[in-house]
Amino acid sequence: MRDWSLSPGEPLHLTLAADARLCKPDYVNDHIWEVEFGKADSEQAAVSLYTTFGLRARSMRIFLRFTEDSRTVTEPNTFIKKPSLRRFYPNFLTLDFVPLENLFVTTDFWVPESHAAAGRVTLTNKSTATREIKLEVCAALAPLDGRSIIPTQQQLVNILAGQTSGIAPVLFMTGGPRHGPGPHASLMLDVELGPGATRTLTFAEAALDTIPAAFDLARKTAARSWQAELARIEMLDASQVLDIRTGDPEWDAALAFSQKAAHAVFFSGSEHLPNPSFVNARYIDHGYSRKGDGTDYPPAWSGQFPLEAYTISSILVGAPQVTKNLLLNFLAIQDEDGEVDGKPGLAGQRGKFLAMPILASLAWKYYQAMQDDPFLAEVFPKLIKFFWSWFSGAHDRNRDGAPEWDNILQTGFDDNPIFDVWHPWSQGLDISLVHSPALEAMLYREAQSLAKMAKKLGKPAEETDLIQAQAETLKTALLASWNAKQSFYSYRDRETGLVSSGKVIARKKGGGTGSVRPNFESESGVRLLIEIQTQNPAAKRPQVEISEYFSKSKGEVETILGHQFQWRTGGLVATSQKIYYRVGRITVSGLDKKDKINVKVVDTTGEDITLALPLWAGVLEKQKAHALIGRNLMTAERFDRPFGMPSLPLSPDPEAESVAMSVSIPWNMLIGEGLLAYGFRAEATRLTAHLMNAIIQNLKLNRAFYQRYHAEKGTGIGERNSLHGFAPVGLFMQTLGVTILSATKVKLEGRNLFPWPVTIKYKGLTVVRGMEQTVVTFLNGESVIVKEEQPCIIEM
Repeated sequence: MRDWSLSPGEPLHLTLAADARLCKPDYVNDHIWEVEFGKADSEQAAVSLYTTFGLRARSMRIFLRFTEDSRTVTEPNTFIKKPSLRRFYPNFLTLDFVPLENLFVTTDFWVPESHAAAGRVTLTNKSTATREIKLEVCAALAPLDGRSIIPTQQQLVNILAGQTSGIAPVLFMTGGPRHGPGPHASLMLDVELGPGATRTLTFAEAALDTIPAAFDLARKTAARSWQAELARIEMLDASQVLDIRTGDPEWDAALAFSQKAAHAVFFSGSEHLPNPSFVNARYIDHGYSRKGDGTDYPPAWSGQFPLEAYTISSILVGAPQVTKNLLLNFLAIQDEDGEVDGKPGLAGQRGKFLAMPILASLAWKYYQAMQDDPFLAEVFPKLIKFFWSWFSGAHDRNRDGAPEWDNILQTGFDDNPIFDVWHPWSQGLDISLVHSPALEAMLYREAQSLAKMAKKLGKPAEETDLIQAQAETLKTALLASWNAKQSFYSYRDRETGLVSSGKVIARKKGGGTGSVRPNFESESGVRLLIEIQTQNPAAKRPQVEISEYFSKSKGEVETILGHQFQWRTGGLVATSQKIYYRVGRITVSGLDKKDKINVKVVDTTGEDITLALPLWAGVLEKQKAHALIGRNLMTAERFDRPFGMPSLPLSPDPEAESVAMSVSIPWNMLIGEGLLAYGFRAEATRLTAHLMNAIIQNLKLNRAFYQRYHAEKGTGIGERNSLHGFAPVGLFMQTLGVTILSATKVKLEGRNLFPWPVTIKYKGLTVVRGMEQTVVTFLNGESVIVKEEQPCIIEM
């Protein structure tokens, strides 16, 4: 086991929660804890465990206090040696510190299940004198309702207990403690330590419906065999986590914390999903369902999304069974038409949209690592059906062989300003009316993955001929989206196949019914966006008629009814279903006096990171790939920023900076894989370093991962501890050119372009990746030295 020594100011991630690999966490009542030490403000300046029980309390804190003679210490900044983190796992960590002269303390914090937490304090007297130490375990509860923690007894045992929002937190301590003198409620023990002597004491907290029930659980938790439990945790960690040692301890910590955090977001399978599934983030404010069944959880806890599954699979490269289980969860809810819901949850939640087409790519990625033939044979026919479900009339509306997204929530980029309706600077275009290069690229790669599966399974060629033909149709559609001037891809209208620039063609103030005469003409034909600006949240939805000519008797008239409008920030928006070469009259009814209406040509010229996905799909010819990379991905004015590739190369509005400059690790990871596929290893190495710099900065300053990072500043944006912000372990390994296939099998390719040699340890296997050579050492002591850059497999 690796011993760390991480102190405040270094990368830290100190969230603890029940580990689904070792117990069955309670999905609807999960208590998540944060370990704190070295904080500057007085309330949190202690070695402590902290939670809100999923917002069922303002705060609950358990902390340590040490007294010798007349000196009492609580604040780590006053310790002789400040706390440092030695070991960490999803549910367990170990701190070392010296609170008083020659008094060495090791504290373990452990969350064995969803309703309990425990601590173990080991005191060692390094002096030559016998010492009397008072150890207090203090608790402070700020309830939403109920009462604060107070000293009390249960079955003649001194405990601390309180109540908040229907639960009763109880603190129990071994050794027969008495109640401490204050100022905080505490359990205190007098510990006599002779020269060189060591004493270990244990405490446990539990929170259940009643104090007696919580007391019983806390006492049982404290009585559990810590050594046996820790041995289980360490063995599990060694079998599922890569021990990565670079020349930079901050990188090592970030890569290790990411694997820890990724394992921690999982819950056991349920009646709705057969295998373990994940939540997006696990933090102290999460984990409580007021309805008691999880159906009221926010989006971060309401299902597994395909791009997130791909991301977490790439982080947990030492636990390939995770990928298999997530795929089987998706396919378990497949309907008879082959459709797979895009966000199935443990409580039976459904996204109610078709899953992002990345499942076959994920399955093939798993197969390449595990060579699991029975699995491949099982999922292949289901993945074929899923692939073809995308080409039904519900998703390929004009039957041109290039489907459209149905919902912005499918895309993995919910804030896309072309389609988003949540921001005032967004356009709100109906996403089903455009061709998306990202969707077409994913479907193209799905087709290629299915063809590889068919070949591996020995399927006849005719089974994949139709899929390959469909792939060629998608390739043709992508070719039409190529913008040669920018060497990048563009969104195109579903019907015209063209890109249109936005401009206002008509404006009108509200009040009853009225008409405007735009006298607009366009040679290529355009689609229109109708935008209602209103300050009235209860505004009724208007009706709009668009006529090609001023006279209603000539030409066609399109009526946009109230139900076709979507609510958006600042009003309503709708997109015309028709294509217009001329507009002679626009009639509006149902507006309030203060309302305004703007009619615009839709703008599909906006660019974002998802438009580079054809690189990942391998659809680009070499010359275009080089142009896309050189003129876009590696250009500072576009996507090459100090902390990763931003979502947008340019901000559409000053207020849009937090979206435009946000770095999405999942999308950066996919683009990084694309760079490697086209031989741009140096560029992928550089991108990986940029992403790691952002992650490390936030682990050092805030002890947290974030949903996104600012491309220029590196600051965290969005939800704390989101899996979207975990370090890209898989991309790092691919960039390094090392693929661990098993404890006895390794694939090597390319060179190590990082500035230091890297050592990877996994299940007794050791790979030392130097600048000029790689040494692979197996568990039996056998070693192989590799100097070639060509791909090769080393096997024991």
